[in-house]
Amino acid sequence: MAPAASITTRFRVDGMDCASCATKIENALRRMRGVTEVAVSVTGGTVTVRRDAGGVDADNIRDQISNLGYRVARSDPDRSNAFGDDEGMSASPGSHSHLDAPSDQPWWKSSKADLTIASGTALAVAFAMGKAFPAIEQWAFLLAMMVGLIPIARRAFSAAMAGTPFSIEMLMTIAAVGAVFIGATEEAATVVFLFLIGEMLEGVAASRARASIQSLTKLVPKTARLEEDGQVREVQADSLSVGALIQVRPGDRIPADGVIVSGESSIDEAPVTGESTPIRKGRDDNLFAGTVNGDGLLRVRVSAAAADNTIARVVKLVEEAQESKAPTERFIDRFSRYYTPGVVAVAALVASVPPLLFDGTWSNWIYKALAILLIGCPCALVISVPAAITASLSAGARRGLLLKGGAVLEQIGKITVACFDKTGTLTAGKPEVTDIIGFERSEGEVLRFAATLESGSSHPLANAILAKAAEQQIRLPPASNATAVGGKGVGAMVEGIRIFLGSPKAVAEFAPVTTEQNTRILTLNDEGKTVSLLVMDDRIAGAIAMRDEPRPDARTGLKLLSDAGIRTVMLTGDNRRTATAIGRQLGIDVEAELLPEDKQRIVSQFQKAGWSVAKVGDGINDAPALAAADVGIAMGGGTDVALETADAAVLHGRVSDVAAMVDLSKRTMTNIRQNITVALGLKAIFLVTTIVGITGLWPAILADTGATVLVTMNALRLLRLPNKPASTGKDGN
Repeated sequence: MAPAASITTRFRVDGMDCASCATKIENALRRMRGVTEVAVSVTGGTVTVRRDAGGVDADNIRDQISNLGYRVARSDPDRSNAFGDDEGMSASPGSHSHLDAPSDQPWWKSSKADLTIASGTALAVAFAMGKAFPAIEQWAFLLAMMVGLIPIARRAFSAAMAGTPFSIEMLMTIAAVGAVFIGATEEAATVVFLFLIGEMLEGVAASRARASIQSLTKLVPKTARLEEDGQVREVQADSLSVGALIQVRPGDRIPADGVIVSGESSIDEAPVTGESTPIRKGRDDNLFAGTVNGDGLLRVRVSAAAADNTIARVVKLVEEAQESKAPTERFIDRFSRYYTPGVVAVAALVASVPPLLFDGTWSNWIYKALAILLIGCPCALVISVPAAITASLSAGARRGLLLKGGAVLEQIGKITVACFDKTGTLTAGKPEVTDIIGFERSEGEVLRFAATLESGSSHPLANAILAKAAEQQIRLPPASNATAVGGKGVGAMVEGIRIFLGSPKAVAEFAPVTTEQNTRILTLNDEGKTVSLLVMDDRIAGAIAMRDEPRPDARTGLKLLSDAGIRTVMLTGDNRRTATAIGRQLGIDVEAELLPEDKQRIVSQFQKAGWSVAKVGDGINDAPALAAADVGIAMGGGTDVALETADAAVLHGRVSDVAAMVDLSKRTMTNIRQNITVALGLKAIFLVTTIVGITGLWPAILADTGATVLVTMNALRLLRLPNKPASTGKDGN
């Protein structure tokens, strides 16, 4: 019998701001019939559920999440589902808020803020009434405590019924109620108020982490100028289809990924890539949605629908990555499952052993035990890792560094060798004119006549010559009787002169090449350059050399890796002479003339020798090696196969961004160690001071919520990337 079909749905959940929230939701959903897998991203605000087709439906799942006190919000249709299933999501009519407003509202308008203000006001009123009427002080503080405790206790009960008896809300409820029974009502009311402040601050911090990546979507304008049948009209940007022709005026944001059909302009890519210098772009250059057109009118052919443009892909990849846990995060999760029940057991022993065995005062030791319950909540510890990872993923994405999960982020900082493809990775992927040599004519004339011959061609070498002529603003004379000799060159009559441009081998058949000229040509060949000779009236007038040049930041990027102790190697299928020339220029070891299986074999050899390997490439022939490496990194201009196979992507093609990924990983792991130290250190300090009687209930709650806020704010420091090495030219695209 065929296995039952599986359905996967992603829900947007508001008010899910800490690790305790994630645990409650995960435990509750796993107990539902037919649910096979649950992935909760606190900082992403999403819950992804895989279930059998014959099990619970989406409405049941919504209701279960709502019963825990959260709001299931309507999600964008194209992201309603994490794994491509077609079931959408909408807010359940019966959903009620988990003390929070929809994520697009400011924090001070949230229900969390309302409840915190109400609790604080009640506490202030109780204090005033207690001073004015001492006889009713205890009752006043009891009522003030109930303002905040009743919603907390309700959530604690729902969580316990759904499989999470040791939630922070339950520990808080026990501590507050216990404090009332031993006569510490004023402290109980204060602790509830401080707990609500901590929750509100957690929500603010979590919202900042979410907003850092979601703000990217606001860069894309809502409307676009569509050109059809010679007419231009304004349409919704998300309605643009692939192949549509749009106009982008100077100063406008570009509404879609596309290729320039006509026009030239400076493009400000800083909002998307962080590139500080505008990049000059013209015909056939790629544009990213959300970047800003500078000074020229552009006609652009749309290359990706709204759901698949650069920014949408970035947001989607980061959201999916946030649900993928790093090894450190998985360890902390496992640890916390035993940690919290252990804290409850310790609190019970502290409350009972001294009075029973050592004649201690019951009220004194129960008070200390209640404080230990509050100290022991694992929120700060559990959030310490995902908060840092999410901040790093978001910061990286804003610069075009896409990492598919926390495991990749953690691993990339451990690499010891980086293997690079050449064409399109270390180099720009298209030839450029490097040398213009005049033998019988000036360099300017050589370029002018060569560009005239190539003006009707779309060959990459022809494009390089034409681009150089355009750069020097050379006006091209008319040509007549143009002919193309397959595989050899092109000829025509220009200004009454019969000219021909072709390879040295083709030219040698009818025009003599001198020893000096031949020596010059061989020198250029040894540098990995392709040489074309210009013949005018059967005499060699000059030569043009072209090569796929290294990206402007390639040498800087490789040096950054070397300075970090990472060996760099070029693995290329190109000929050895060209590869060696580029390798010598960049200062990188070279392995050339490789087949795809050869690249994979070399990666495996490094791994067997104990190296941790990153493979960086952009083509289909890189896919096997990308998959085999410890970390596969695709260059953003590469093929879909490379992007899908890789663990990470350098979206904007900067070699230096590989070093930036390594640096981001190392800073993230340092941040995580700081967070864990703060979380456990504060608990240890307050545990000791509570047992010896120095601190009480309200400092105990600060040890928990305060530590949670501290580690979250520390993690948010990762949202600020350090200054990156500058890149120049058109390398940013």
